[in-house]
Amino acid sequence: MISANIKRGSAELAILSVLAGQPLHGYEIARRIEHQTRGSLKFTLASLYPLLYRMESRGWLSASWGETPAGRERRYYRLTAAGRKKLSPLRKEWKELFHALGRLEAPKHA
Repeated sequence: MISANIKRGSAELAILSVLAGQPLHGYEIARRIEHQTRGSLKFTLASLYPLLYRMESRGWLSASWGETPAGRERRYYRLTAAGRKKLSPLRKEWKELFHALGRLEAPKHA
């Protein structure tokens, strides 16, 4: 199980990554993150929307109202140019972190 602190730190990367493919509404963002991480990362809508609003205020996302195939009105989020620019270095940072952690060895006892 991944701790809440790790999830908070990885949330921006997860959101930017799923939105790199296409605009999505909040529920679909949460569903895809959970599906693509095989349940390792789960976001409630109550925790997801403040992140989306914060990322929108930073200029990484834009939002507009649209209709789902079922006819419901939803707020769709899409990456902006700034969001696409942020995604690549953020992915690189996380990869470097995981590489560094992978190099750590358990202490050897004599």
